[in-house]
Amino acid sequence: MEDKRIIDLFFRRSEEAIKELTLKYSAHLRWIGRNILNDARETEECENDTYLKTWNSIPPERPEFLKAYVSRIMRNLALDRYRKSRALKRNVELDVLHSELLETIPDSKGDFKAEDQEILQAIHTFLGSLDENLRTLFVRRYFYGESVKSLSVKMGIKESAAATKLWRLRSQLKETLEREEVFL
Repeated sequence: MEDKRIIDLFFRRSEEAIKELTLKYSAHLRWIGRNILNDARETEECENDTYLKTWNSIPPERPEFLKAYVSRIMRNLALDRYRKSRALKRNVELDVLHSELLETIPDSKGDFKAEDQEILQAIHTFLGSLDENLRTLFVRRYFYGESVKSLSVKMGIKESAAATKLWRLRSQLKETLEREEVFL
């Protein structure tokens, strides 16, 4: 079923909407959760919470891209759950991912909230300037949390080449943010 029809089902408050959303995007949502949490049970709970949050937000929201909308919800729920459980156990892969990006974005001395939109726009512009393969590599690594090893296999390149490309992309992003005087 196409996304527009699924959204219409949500607006009619039909339980069929959840069923169709699950059929279409369950595997994708679980993939996001596993990349972040590395735990099947935690991922399943986040997936179920994603369906509930989607049910509660549509309507009034009418997302233009349903897959991106539910992906963002799943990612945010998984990251919240990760942060809560972080005190008990560490996810080294996610810690590395987080530190890679923190090294990229310059420190701020000002108001974080006022700069959020500026940061988002600068990153969006940066991603728009990349060719499709590099953009895919960056987004799958830093939005979806996919491992460098997995990315290298999917892109048909050596793991070291993928790591080097990611390092260069982070360097380019840092230069772009510094040039535009965008700070975190």
